[in-house]
Amino acid sequence: MSRTFAPFPATRLRRIRRTEALRGLVRETQLSVTDLIWPVFVMEGENEAHPVPSMPGVSRLSIDRVVAAAREARDLGIPAICLFPYVDPALKTEACELAWDRDNLSNRATRAIKDAVPEIAVMTDVALDPYNANGHDGIVKDGEIVNDETVEALARMALAQAEAGADILGPSDMMDGRIGAIRAALEANGHPNVTIMSYAAKYASAFYGPFRDAVGASGALKGDKKTYQMDPGNAGEALRLVERDLTEGADMVMVKPGMPYLDIARAVKSEFRVPTFAYQVSGEYAMLMAAAENGWLDGEKVMMESLTGFKRAGLDGILTYFAPRAARLLNG
Repeated sequence: MSRTFAPFPATRLRRIRRTEALRGLVRETQLSVTDLIWPVFVMEGENEAHPVPSMPGVSRLSIDRVVAAAREARDLGIPAICLFPYVDPALKTEACELAWDRDNLSNRATRAIKDAVPEIAVMTDVALDPYNANGHDGIVKDGEIVNDETVEALARMALAQAEAGADILGPSDMMDGRIGAIRAALEANGHPNVTIMSYAAKYASAFYGPFRDAVGASGALKGDKKTYQMDPGNAGEALRLVERDLTEGADMVMVKPGMPYLDIARAVKSEFRVPTFAYQVSGEYAMLMAAAENGWLDGEKVMMESLTGFKRAGLDGILTYFAPRAARLLNG
């Protein structure tokens, strides 16, 4: 469609940028607190907070501190937090049995949050890497990450999380068929209303390094995750994965990482028109924080600009470690 504009000076586009009031009236993209999900790291202990060196401002928190974080999120208007456990390496096994133990760290944290702050939505991570002696998201047999046996384990893990009170399950493993298996397990065991946010397009990215430090997986990983996470050069494959996961019963989908893959996020939202999220991952956070701490960038401004970029790409929400800081700014 051709567009015809009045010639200069009748058309002066700077007129609507002249004041903050005018800019606000015509702003196309609005970021709000309800767009944010806050990822938090949970650890054993009581009244414990252990800083993650590669993620300035982020700490592993004991369950009581995570409950306090959930209260903070509620008070700020953040609708959901996402739990990632730091598991004692001595408890990790090749069979990953702790992943579906009803009393594992993540499930105890979920129950504690839902008891104390029931209005907060709790999202959980469905993947075996926190419990796997090999550091992989799936079970390893003879050097291969086996798909179908892993899917059975993931379904058991998801069911235990649902029984603990999780509102949103986040399968982040990238195994084939896991969404269908998890949805079937939920339906068969009385949890038809539990939501699945599939990590449908999760790339084999170097931006995950600080996260692996935070969950204690950096030294455990044997090999890499390229046989199950996506090749960074692929875009069409992402759309096929999203379509498959929606067909199998996912309610929402995610693109991970975020900023380097905004083209994928836009394509997913445009193609499927379903709730679509992105994860501003640990490496993205660490880069911005490092630049800000060195005085190279204005930390608050680049934080808000980056989050607005996710919304401008069409996303419905963002998982971000900046959530509480951004919420305070948005709340004024």
